[in-house]
Amino acid sequence: MTDHLDASFTTTEGIGTLNESSLHAGIKDFLAQPGDRFEVRLDGFVIDIVRDDLLIEIQTGSFGALGNKLDRLLGEHRIRIVHPIAVDRWIARPGKRPRKSPRHGSMLDLFAELVSLPTLLDHPNLSLEVLLIDEEQLRVDGRRGERRSMDRRLRVVRETRRLEEVADLVALLPIGLEEPWTTADLARAAGISRRLAQSVAYCLRMNELVVERGRSRAGRSYTLAGR
Repeated sequence: MTDHLDASFTTTEGIGTLNESSLHAGIKDFLAQPGDRFEVRLDGFVIDIVRDDLLIEIQTGSFGALGNKLDRLLGEHRIRIVHPIAVDRWIARPGKRPRKSPRHGSMLDLFAELVSLPTLLDHPNLSLEVLLIDEEQLRVDGRRGERRSMDRRLRVVRETRRLEEVADLVALLPIGLEEPWTTADLARAAGISRRLAQSVAYCLRMNELVVERGRSRAGRSYTLAGR
C-alpha cells in the first residue's frame, strides 16, 4: 500500500460513524477485527475499514457511487466491497410493532447493483463480500401521506459469501437451469422478476460468461461460454 494514509482521521479507540446509517454502522461492527482502523483518509477519500493492506468499503446502495473512488484507488490498493442483501425485511413505523415484508431477497439481487459496473470483478485488486441479512427498515409518513424510509438497521447476518473473480458469478445461477435459457426461463427458475433476470444476463454477457445463441419471440437465448 502506498503511504497516503492520514492518521489524523483514523478512529483508533472505537468505530467511527461519520453520519452513516444504522445499517452501515451495524455491518461495520460485524466486520470489525482487532487492529482495524476506521474512517481513514486516503488520496482524498474516506475508507470505512483499513486492515493491513486491504481497504474495505461497505456499500449499502448503488455500486455506481463508488466509481470515482475505485478509479483512483484500485491501481495501487486491494479493495473489498461489502454489500448487504436483505433476505427478510421488517417494516417499522413509530408507535407500531414491526411487520414482516412479503418480499424476499437472494444472492441474485447483487446483479441489480452490478449492472451499473458490470465488469467490476474483472480487476485483480477487487473482491466482493455479500452479506445475506435480515434488516429492519424505519418508515414514516410524509406530509402528503407518502411513506419515506428513514433508516435501515441490521437484525442478523445469516450468511457471508465472497466473490473473487468474474467466474464466481456463474455459480449464482439457479441449479437446474436448462440451456439454452432466456431471461423468462431464468426468472421462473430463480423466482425473480424478469427485470432482475435481464440484469443478470447483461452482467454475464458483459463479462463474456454467457453467449447469445439466438432470438425468438421469447427473447434472446443464452448458454454458458465454452459450451
